[in-house]
Amino acid sequence: MSSALRRLRESVCALHAELVRNNLVAWTAGNVSGRVPGEDLFVIKPSGVSYDDLTPEAIVVCDLDGNLVEGDFAPSSDTAAHAYVYRAMPHVGGVVHTHSTYASAWAARGEAIPCVLTAMADEFGGEIPVGPFALIGGDDIGKGVVATLTGHRSPAVLMQNHGVFTIGATAKAAVKAAVMCEDVARTVHIARQLGEPLPIPSGDVDSLYDRYQNVYGQRSPR
Repeated sequence: MSSALRRLRESVCALHAELVRNNLVAWTAGNVSGRVPGEDLFVIKPSGVSYDDLTPEAIVVCDLDGNLVEGDFAPSSDTAAHAYVYRAMPHVGGVVHTHSTYASAWAARGEAIPCVLTAMADEFGGEIPVGPFALIGGDDIGKGVVATLTGHRSPAVLMQNHGVFTIGATAKAAVKAAVMCEDVARTVHIARQLGEPLPIPSGDVDSLYDRYQNVYGQRSPR
């Protein structure tokens, strides 16, 4: 096993604890995957294994068709969806799936989360869109994720009647998007209990997104 693969397994294993810590999952219903740098492979959580029992060695390796390449367990039931995303979106280095409560409630309604918070403009560049209903097990969910997010600034999609899928340049970035998706889903839901939330003008959304993506945080010296 290469050092890069070993580090990725360790990272993806640890990131599952973030799903639990941020209350994004119940029981074993959620998974993180990460693309192996420079190879047509990705790692993903094994199906039905408790987060408490998850170890780097338990994280399985699959090819981009979703076939098991290395590991002692069967891959996640969402493996085909993850594999399709990696095949179709070469820039994606991590994929996350959750059934987090508030975001999944929006998905159950088949309703996009409108961009009414600066935090949404920052992270998602607009609304969080809804993808089509698709059955679990094949790559139809992956096709829906790709079709919805292609050309969209949002790294998150609400798959109708299902839950959340997020993408990122790394698995950690995809986990961050899942955490932020649930946070804004909850806040916008609460806002609607008080009245109609106020949309942010599109030009301001663009400015906020550009600042957050290109200015916010620490930057390496040139």
